[in-house]
Amino acid sequence: MILVNTDYISGKNLEMLGLVKGSTIQSTNFGQDFTQSLKTIVGGELTAYNDMMNDARALATKRMVAEAEALGADAVVNIRYASSAIMQGAAQVIAYGTAVKFV
Repeated sequence: MILVNTDYISGKNLEMLGLVKGSTIQSTNFGQDFTQSLKTIVGGELTAYNDMMNDARALATKRMVAEAEALGADAVVNIRYASSAIMQGAAQVIAYGTAVKFV
């Protein structure tokens, strides 16, 4: 499966199959949430939140690819990501793009 954030793939003619997406809502545990809130006092990277968002993006991408594969797609073009806070320590991530087949 080819994944790109452009609306084309060089040298390929594409047949658009439709919009595909994958999403997840992830959170940290209470201990991580507490330690990260203390870290804001001294500054620096909030690694537990960074890891949470990386895991969320990976899972959302995996779910988007599964939806594309179910349509018989060879690739997903014009991929975008969006995220939003759901509550303290929890975020939603959505990955979406256009499933395409090579012709």
